Amino acid sequence: MMNNSYQVRYFTSYSGVKLPLKLVGEIASDDMANRNTYFEGSFNEQAQICICRKIVYAETDLEHHYLYHDNGQLKQAIIIEDEDDQTTLIFDENGQMIV
Repeated sequence: MMNNSYQVRYFTSYSGVKLPLKLVGEIASDDMANRNTYFEGSFNEQAQICICRKIVYAETDLEHHYLYHDNGQLKQAIIIEDEDDQTTLIFDENGQMIV
């Protein structure tokens, strides 16, 4: 799922409960050395978040992978809490969860 054209940015947190997560409190990459916990967002050319990782003490604590319909609505979310716990959610073109 990795794409070399992603723009990676860093954030302090997220807001809301709806997927995809909305990352907030952007952090400059120069300020990352002093942070123990942060969110890393990888964005595509349409500025859509495609990969979201919660980093705690240099380890990935939580990871989301997002795919989108052509109309910009969320199509799929893969949520990985650890290597043994992965959930895949599917959404229709109106953004309603199917599975």
